[in-house]
Amino acid sequence: MFRLYRRPSDRILELFPLYPKRHHRDFWALRNISLTAERGEILGIVGPNGSGKSTLLQIVSGILRPTSGRVVTAGRVAALLELGAGFNPEFTGRENAVMNGEIMGLSRREMEAALPRIEAFAGIGEFIGRPVKEYSTGMYVRLAFATAIHVEPEILIVDEALAVGDAIFANRCIQKFEELKEKNVTILFVSHDLGLVKRLAHRAILLVNGRIEAEGNPSDVVNRYVGMVLAQQQVETEGEEEGSRLRPSYRHGDKTSKIERVWLLDEMMSPARTVISGQVVTVRVRAQFNRFSEQTIVGMLIRNRQGMDVFGTNTRLEGKELGPLRKGDRLELEFRFECRLTAQEYTLTVATQHWDGRSQDWLDDVLSFRVEDPRGGAGVVSFVTDVRFRRLRS
Repeated sequence: MFRLYRRPSDRILELFPLYPKRHHRDFWALRNISLTAERGEILGIVGPNGSGKSTLLQIVSGILRPTSGRVVTAGRVAALLELGAGFNPEFTGRENAVMNGEIMGLSRREMEAALPRIEAFAGIGEFIGRPVKEYSTGMYVRLAFATAIHVEPEILIVDEALAVGDAIFANRCIQKFEELKEKNVTILFVSHDLGLVKRLAHRAILLVNGRIEAEGNPSDVVNRYVGMVLAQQQVETEGEEEGSRLRPSYRHGDKTSKIERVWLLDEMMSPARTVISGQVVTVRVRAQFNRFSEQTIVGMLIRNRQGMDVFGTNTRLEGKELGPLRKGDRLELEFRFECRLTAQEYTLTVATQHWDGRSQDWLDDVLSFRVEDPRGGAGVVSFVTDVRFRRLRS
């Protein structure tokens, strides 16, 4: 809980017993938060700005003390919270790295042994010997992250620090997260990159107004968050009717239209839950309109079991305009395509939307299906590949 004052002098007035009047208001940045992160678990934290994400990480790191309750940590904590926090701007990058390691409890000899690895990971070249006040934002992050992960932490806390790095460095950090996961390092990280949360986290929580709104499978939590954001503008908030045949992980929209049925059909146009890579499949969507819609878009999205978006399209992208639809109209639409995916579990998301992108009815992960690939290819997609070769004489 923080005390908010209208002006600085109100702080002084509250110190005097002659002025018993309350000059502040209480603001609870976090309230009734209870969670546990086990050894080796990666916990992703998502939520809108001002929801308490950074405050939570600062409390876990020991920077802030909770107003009530307690935080129990077991293990060395390395935190990357604010850009350049703990760095002396007059010190060189190398000196700051050594100083941060010593603060974490490592000896000077241990840090000097780790310096070559830190320098190689940060990849800032000769600037490692320059004062950090000369660094760009990206260079700050590179050095700070490289230092944090090379002090052998048992708990790593990262607050949206990777957002300012370039793509190459971000990919390097993701690979390092995977290595730390294998070493049973506990990681708590805040990110607005929802795809990264789905990919890396074992579990996720959604913070809204200082409270935990959702907790569990990262894909479900992220879908809940996205739905909450998109649904802020909706006019009607009635829940989905009982007895619906559809069971999406999350559903949102303004109910201009309602998706009644979704099918995944194989080459024989029969409902299927397993398809063969390379075969033509059909996604059929049926919707009924509750209000007039001048221009509706129908879309589909396939995700893998890590929640990564694999393929998506819609009628606007495909150049198919549906025209005006009136109250009571029903629409049935099919997407047909070659399923060039490798053998994995996938989910299907479908949606009807307004032309400006607002959701009419959006159903996350409404169907799950499996792809079998006799070729046994690696990765996500299974391209048709023409291999040509010739022998060269030496």
